[in-house]
Amino acid sequence: MTAGRLLLWRHGRTAFNAEARLQGQVDIPLDDIGRWQARTAAARLLERHDPTAIVVSDLDRAVETAGFLARATGIEAVVDPRVRERGFGEWEGLTGDEIQATWPDDFALWRSGGEPSRVGAETRAEVAARIAESIAEHSAALDRHDTLVVVSHGAAISSAVGELLGMPPQWRGIAGMLNAHWAELVSSTGSVEPGWRLTGYNLGPTDASSDWNAGPDTVHGSEADAQTRDPG
Repeated sequence: MTAGRLLLWRHGRTAFNAEARLQGQVDIPLDDIGRWQARTAAARLLERHDPTAIVVSDLDRAVETAGFLARATGIEAVVDPRVRERGFGEWEGLTGDEIQATWPDDFALWRSGGEPSRVGAETRAEVAARIAESIAEHSAALDRHDTLVVVSHGAAISSAVGELLGMPPQWRGIAGMLNAHWAELVSSTGSVEPGWRLTGYNLGPTDASSDWNAGPDTVHGSEADAQTRDPG
């Protein structure tokens, strides 16, 4: 058996996201806009889907994001460290300019699709393998009528989508995921490869405000908040 639908949902914004810092596995919470994003996105996700199970990274920003969906559905989120963000070693918490200033060669290699192995970062292959293992395990407990939601992180989701579509780890054909947006995949039938097909990417409440990363518009912000208020 396997879940018929898979939603890979990125957490809401954090202070590091707002400052364009490489987050990795640094465990920091959502900021106020991130909570608004998560609350608003959870409401929109539930307009389109009926989740059966929720699996979440063990990092606080993902757990907090998943909480909005868990409380709205009554589903207990299962914490699984395998879907946490890619580890970036010594680069975590730094901006691109700060990384480039200290590790110019490694930074250039990373930007060109290579692996910054000297700074203690996980490889794309390692990230893809652990996330795919988690998805396979949790989806196997469901059937084709079920929807599995995995609440994870930007780099982790990109690696997971590539892996599930049968692409090599170095493939960079997927754009970055916006905060509190998701990818949608459906399982293939029979022995068709790859086992998953991508039906949507960077999905979310695009009409929630004129600038998603700035939070609700002041003109209708109170109305939007009232419509998407977290019941818990």
